[in-house]
Amino acid sequence: MRYLSPLVLICVIILWSSCRKDFESGPSSGNLQFSTDTLYLDTVFTNIGSSTYNFKVYNRTNDDFTIPSIALERGESSNYRLNVDGIPGKSFENIQVLAKDSIFIFIETTTDITDETSDLEFLYTDRILFDNGANQQDVDLVTLIKDAIFLFPSRDAMTGEVETLLLGLDDENNEIRIEGFFLGDDQLNFTNERPYVIYGYAAIPGGRTLTIDPGARIHFHANSGLIAANNATLEVNGAISTDPDLLENEVIFESDRLEPGFSDVPGQWGTIWLTAGSTGHQINHATIKNATVGILMDSNDGTTDPTLTITNTQIYNSSNVGLLARTGHILGENVVINNAGQVALNCALGGIYNFNHCTFTNYSSIGTGFRQFPVVLIDNNIQISESEVVIADLVEANFSNTIIYGNQDLELLFSRVEGTAFNYNFKNCLIRFNDVSNQFTDNALYDFSNTSLFENNIFNEDPNFRMPFENMLNIGENSPANGNASTPTSGSDILGTLRNTTAPDIGAYESVNFTDGN
Repeated sequence: MRYLSPLVLICVIILWSSCRKDFESGPSSGNLQFSTDTLYLDTVFTNIGSSTYNFKVYNRTNDDFTIPSIALERGESSNYRLNVDGIPGKSFENIQVLAKDSIFIFIETTTDITDETSDLEFLYTDRILFDNGANQQDVDLVTLIKDAIFLFPSRDAMTGEVETLLLGLDDENNEIRIEGFFLGDDQLNFTNERPYVIYGYAAIPGGRTLTIDPGARIHFHANSGLIAANNATLEVNGAISTDPDLLENEVIFESDRLEPGFSDVPGQWGTIWLTAGSTGHQINHATIKNATVGILMDSNDGTTDPTLTITNTQIYNSSNVGLLARTGHILGENVVINNAGQVALNCALGGIYNFNHCTFTNYSSIGTGFRQFPVVLIDNNIQISESEVVIADLVEANFSNTIIYGNQDLELLFSRVEGTAFNYNFKNCLIRFNDVSNQFTDNALYDFSNTSLFENNIFNEDPNFRMPFENMLNIGENSPANGNASTPTSGSDILGTLRNTTAPDIGAYESVNFTDGN
């Protein structure tokens, strides 16, 4: 009896083997199903690879089968690249799909626009063909390809080294360099004819001005940006289009990733860097988005005029700081900054600042969602080592008719070291400063009853923004900012709406009725 169990087992195996179906699967017969019938790979620049997209091929039958062929219709000349169930290529044979199962197909593309057309943009299409003859099925592929002007550092043909810019020397007299290049005289006017794509840092040479025309689009690759060198000037001449049939004439600075999934991702590129000694910068009607630091300003030019005049400009989704100025001299009006990983506006190491009708907010969810710093930080010091702190005069920091608000209790903070001037004034502003723990009750810097520092301000009342987490900082008709700006006033808000001359609104926007679809 001890041999019975193995004998029975052998019999069961023989009987099962004789009754089972053959392991070989037959071909599919036009019965594939797909998660999409057309795959849009969104928009990419010529010669820049797209993101990787995918879709699924389903076998919803009760039997295993094999797809006889999967291939791009354009064949080996196609600019699309496939990966079918883990195998790269452009054509495949006998791909098995088990019953009630599916496989993934991944797709990428890189296209040279000059190979296809002389137009500035075009649709590049292809099809993935499954099987052939009467059983053939397909999935369409569509990508919008844009032409662009590419600016990048040169590479030494012998050594392969990439061109760099000298930033200075470290404490041990070693050179500090960054991958970048100086713009040539024929590159100092960015037009709106084609977008610009910049690799590395493009530097404006000393004594030169980079002029950017209305409607220009400037895109930066990762770890890239724009630098104004000593005695150089940046002039951004955005405008509001008076023709509703024309594209917006604002100037946009953003990354070179055009896919919707990257539209609001912080930290995709470096910064616009206005270095010490650069001078006379003008930025009007611009949007600066998804940088590490939107604008980084080192020092001022020492004149009585502002080193940076910034108007009608939006800075969004900076992974660190929206506008960081060290000993800067800035005049700003109709400036909107929102969603920064640390600080929206940092007036650092003293300086001269005058902001009127601005909206500085932070509803950032970057990282953990908790910010250590406020929306606006004003200081006169910087610690450069464990034992050394540098201080400088805060000559003035004047905020008029400005909203300073966010999703934390304390959105305005001062950091002062005694020994230098520290002058500031807030007038007709809406500020969030909810000192729930009373830690600033006896701090003279926050004496809101002192009219030489704070006058006619509103505290801790919700501004009634439209959608602040989506960078829509318009205020509604029920906003406490309505009609509470100082008078007399003139001019327009950031959208070109004339301000109410008798009861203007605080912030960069005049209020609208949200229920009317504004």
